[in-house]
Amino acid sequence: MNNKEKKPLKKREIIGLWFYLLSLKIRNYFFTGIVVLVPIGLTIYLSRFLMNTSSKILPSQINPNHYLPFNIPGLEIIITIIFISLVGFISLSYLGKKFLQIIDGLFKRIPLLGTFWSAIKQMSQSFKESGGNSKSVVLVEYPRKGVWAVGFATKKNTGEIAEKTQKDLLNVFVPTTPNPTSGFLLMFPVDEVIYLNMTFEEASKFIVSAGTTTTTKD
Repeated sequence: MNNKEKKPLKKREIIGLWFYLLSLKIRNYFFTGIVVLVPIGLTIYLSRFLMNTSSKILPSQINPNHYLPFNIPGLEIIITIIFISLVGFISLSYLGKKFLQIIDGLFKRIPLLGTFWSAIKQMSQSFKESGGNSKSVVLVEYPRKGVWAVGFATKKNTGEIAEKTQKDLLNVFVPTTPNPTSGFLLMFPVDEVIYLNMTFEEASKFIVSAGTTTTTKD
């Protein structure tokens, strides 16, 4: 047998192999850094957006940062959360409910604004009621057959659209990623809608994270 002896690597080949292994490590570190920094960057960006938005919404007269010689980051958010929670607490009381009924009646009498007010109120109430209801999360084929999207079933369509189409339609809100506050109102035949066991919170997290979160299976 003719056994060929292995030739030792030349210095240039050793240096080339070393640089190749080093480039693999650097590439691995680079992508790992991206995975670590992207969530941090998005969180900081959203935090700054919330702070700027809250500082604009909160009147300067009741904003402590307007009087203090230095700014306390996130103070506007805390005050806004406390204020919204306080409004919710008052609205559940007897006097609060009576006051809201008066406001509701006044807004409904205003042309154009009344229609907008009623629609927003009904939508908010619908999402509030479906918050803990897993049967509000659905799976639909959108934007074409074979492509699926997660949506929220709002209510059964019983208006003119259902009468004209002569179909049993279900109103479905399909939110966009990563901003679930915008989306599309679509009407699907009931037999083309698949109900999921996901809760409203799980579905929202799934949409915001662009499908990277793990969904539960019952």
